[in-house]
Amino acid sequence: MAKVLYFNIDDTLEYENSLLKEWGVTDLELMEIKDREYKKSFADYINDTKADGLVVEYEQVTKEVMDKTPNLKIVSLQSIGYNNVDIKAATEHGICVTNIPGFCTEEVSVHTVGLMIDLVRKITFYDKSVRAGKWNPLLGYKTYRLTGMTCGLVFFGEIPKAMIPLLKALGLKIEVYAPTKSKEFLAGYGCEKAETLDELLEKSDFVSLHCPLIPSITYHLIGEEQLKKMKKSAFLINTARGSVVDEGALVKALKEGWIKGAGIDVIEDEANEKSELFQFDNVVITPHAAFISEDSFYDGRKRALKQLVMRLSEKVRPSSLVNKDMEINF
Repeated sequence: MAKVLYFNIDDTLEYENSLLKEWGVTDLELMEIKDREYKKSFADYINDTKADGLVVEYEQVTKEVMDKTPNLKIVSLQSIGYNNVDIKAATEHGICVTNIPGFCTEEVSVHTVGLMIDLVRKITFYDKSVRAGKWNPLLGYKTYRLTGMTCGLVFFGEIPKAMIPLLKALGLKIEVYAPTKSKEFLAGYGCEKAETLDELLEKSDFVSLHCPLIPSITYHLIGEEQLKKMKKSAFLINTARGSVVDEGALVKALKEGWIKGAGIDVIEDEANEKSELFQFDNVVITPHAAFISEDSFYDGRKRALKQLVMRLSEKVRPSSLVNKDMEINF
């Protein structure tokens, strides 16, 4: 019987076990360990349970961890992003890495547009000022109509696609920087193609980030140089990954007025829940919550479990492999 370790995952495994029963899967044993203090090393927990499969949320699955866990065959992520797993090392070790693209498309797309509306209408700003005893609609920066503004989307996966009807309903023009997408493809969605990131930054009233965190490509994609190219009246929106933005540069941009404000769902130091961005009235911050709803919560868990079943029980190639080119020995 193959064993799967759920390490420091929120909630119990009652739902997952009910799914296995419903699917008639009897050769998988699901185990959960919660140890936020790490009484033993992460690798030791995997080895001690003889886990063939692993589900984590934030733990780093490094080459060093894989070197010490020879039984491991699959890491199934309950997320779209996979920056906490060393994909190259996983492939070399013969370990499948799977994710769940699209599981929270509706939630993140609505949340992102919500941040945009909040900023342009100063909703959170007004709420804070009223609660502080200031009943004054003229406080803060000037506001303008959304109609005719340009929203720049950085990359064009399922979430940006889901945003298109919402953005168009608000009267926004849409610019897209997506190197792998053609002008004709984007035109089919009613979007203009920006040939370079700089072009998008210079044109956009909102710059919304939707790229995965890839160390050599998108790490600190938005830094001082890029922020200085944005309009002083523009807003930066990040519902992707914290380190796509150089947070120090963004703090400087806000202090010196290079941009008007920001909507942030992710920060660089989520482990310690600290950021200099917390000090600004022209920044709306949510706690990495864009993906959350009861629907996405259970959909994500179901899809992650299905990847484990495919690899360990059905002995077939998982449908959501991140390391797509790897050969699997069953």
